[in-house]
Amino acid sequence: MDEPLTALDRRAFLQALGSGLLITVTAPEAWAQRREGSGMPVSSRLFLNEDGTITALSGKVEEGQGPRAELTQAAAEELRVPVERVRLVMADTDLVPDDGITAGSRTTPRNVPEMRQAAATARELLTALAARQWKVDAATLEVRDGVITSPAGWTMTYAELAKAADEVATLDQPIRPDVALTPVRGWKTLGVSVARPNARDLVTGTHRFPSDVVRPGMLYGKVLRLPAYGATLESIDLSAAKALEDVVVAREGAFVGFAAPSSHRATQALEAAAGTASWKTSPRPASNENVCEHLGTHARRNEARTEEKGSVEKALQQANRVLKEAYRVAYIQHAPMEPRAAVAEWNGDRLTVWAGCDGPFRAQQALAEGLGIPRERVRVIVPDMGGGFGGKHTAEAALEAAHLARAAGKPVSVRWTREEEFTWAYCRPAALIECRGGLTAAGTLVAWEFTSINPGGAALSTPYAIPNLRVSSVSSDSPVLQGSYRCLGATANNFARESFMDELAAAAGVDPLEFRLAHLENQRLRAVLERAAKEFGWTARRTQVTPERGVGLACGTEKDSVVAACVEVRLDRSKGDIKVTEICEAFECGPILNPANLLSQVQGCIVMALGGALTEELEFKDGKILNPRFSRYRVPRFRDVPRIDVHLVENRGIPPAGGGETPIIAAAPAIGNAVFAATGVRLRSMPLRGDALRKA
Repeated sequence: MDEPLTALDRRAFLQALGSGLLITVTAPEAWAQRREGSGMPVSSRLFLNEDGTITALSGKVEEGQGPRAELTQAAAEELRVPVERVRLVMADTDLVPDDGITAGSRTTPRNVPEMRQAAATARELLTALAARQWKVDAATLEVRDGVITSPAGWTMTYAELAKAADEVATLDQPIRPDVALTPVRGWKTLGVSVARPNARDLVTGTHRFPSDVVRPGMLYGKVLRLPAYGATLESIDLSAAKALEDVVVAREGAFVGFAAPSSHRATQALEAAAGTASWKTSPRPASNENVCEHLGTHARRNEARTEEKGSVEKALQQANRVLKEAYRVAYIQHAPMEPRAAVAEWNGDRLTVWAGCDGPFRAQQALAEGLGIPRERVRVIVPDMGGGFGGKHTAEAALEAAHLARAAGKPVSVRWTREEEFTWAYCRPAALIECRGGLTAAGTLVAWEFTSINPGGAALSTPYAIPNLRVSSVSSDSPVLQGSYRCLGATANNFARESFMDELAAAAGVDPLEFRLAHLENQRLRAVLERAAKEFGWTARRTQVTPERGVGLACGTEKDSVVAACVEVRLDRSKGDIKVTEICEAFECGPILNPANLLSQVQGCIVMALGGALTEELEFKDGKILNPRFSRYRVPRFRDVPRIDVHLVENRGIPPAGGGETPIIAAAPAIGNAVFAATGVRLRSMPLRGDALRKA
């Protein structure tokens, strides 16, 4: 749907979705209901079409992690219809409810239940409507494949009910949060593998990603970028750019942009102006100048978020052996397949933006504030986009396109280049993590101190049972732009914790698996650790370690899910090469909603983890990124992918949790631990550099 709707009336609604049954028609303001409102009507989620299909509505964004399939399954499950009959509309601020940003593995535990509640409420209301028409008890009716059946054999389809316009007003009711949902044991649609509903469009190339959107008369935009992080523009001469034919120049405060009928022409204008710009810059640390020590020096320890139990200092004093180590994690980029992109179009004083970001309503607010217009005049549409991994919480390209479109009086497309994405998209925070641990003579861990500087507090708390502990999350001043990343700071925190646990196990003279199990009370984490070790053949393979081949393991918990990994590495110490040959991972996130999709998420996390563990690192100096292209920033290639053996452990006794993040946190420490098992060399920095192996 390309044309923006300008009115939230019945006619506009039917034009958008087709004729059918709007479950409630007396509350049109619920069209894009804000989450802070209460009593959200069923119409904010569902619309029944006369052809028997159901339109479901969600504010979530599909960026490759699978919510389009899951939310479709959720609606189909509770409405008792095949998934093929559900059409899901996502991420359009004029049409869908505000479901927040797509982040934090929250779609499965939060938005899937909300969709199920809406569908179950609709099923009850429709069943009650049929019961009134037949004058029977609604409890005696059964719903299957969208057909309501009575004990007498009478039937009525959802499509037939959708035509009962005289009865619609009786269905003006809110979604019931206490409505009875189908128990896991009764699932017919949830719990099975369902392909992404628009998969055919993706493989045939008919799907339009944000960077594919084209509007009539559209121009292409380029934006003047800062030469370095923290720089400010002091002066610029725009006369040469303005003199170019068919070029529109826009300057609003610090924003300077150019629009033209082709991106080549817009680039010419940008280059003509960029050479005249004068900037004020300031010195900043370089990536090869021990950035982690910079973070430690500038750590705001007085603002630390701390969890404490027992007396760490006393326990350390009484411990038979005390270990103290520090771990370092580099800045890395998200490197999504599709860089930031947006198209902006003004229709009078109303703005429509097609953007690649994971928070349509957040982007709507940012656009309204940045452009100085009311929020209700901004419509944001997010087509299924080419990846995000926590890196597209912001909508910079959307605001840039909107500024240029307003100046040009025409639609404008802004597509970041790969170099712009590497340079000006925020990156995963670097980290310095300081650890101390105390062991008794029997090898029991009795004291634990863990200070995490800069990555954030995700997975900060230890899952191990330790009587005396102090864990702290400390912020610091970053020399480059940083922000969210897949599983936030859990990757860094789990790398340090699981590496240090291995060091403690070695100091205690205990097998790493046995050492962890001896301190684990978390039964879910214990279960996946034991499963991974069994499937990998840990006990036997541990005895087969050589200086060229090592095995290691690690586990962790975050986002209400648990993961464990066992890894085999092959080493060429003369070259400093670390080759991961096998990863066996066990993962549990409660009941499994879509096995095939969950498997692909775990596999994707493992491959992504390989990059952060072994090769990915941003290089910078004085606020400038030095390796802003794939030829110099090395993500995993096909030849880097090992044998991946994934075991999904289902736990039907708890609510479902998200599966798109936590599987990433176990691979890096397991690889480092495998290197240590083979060589006795402990690598305490990510990425894990094999250079130290040549020197040992």
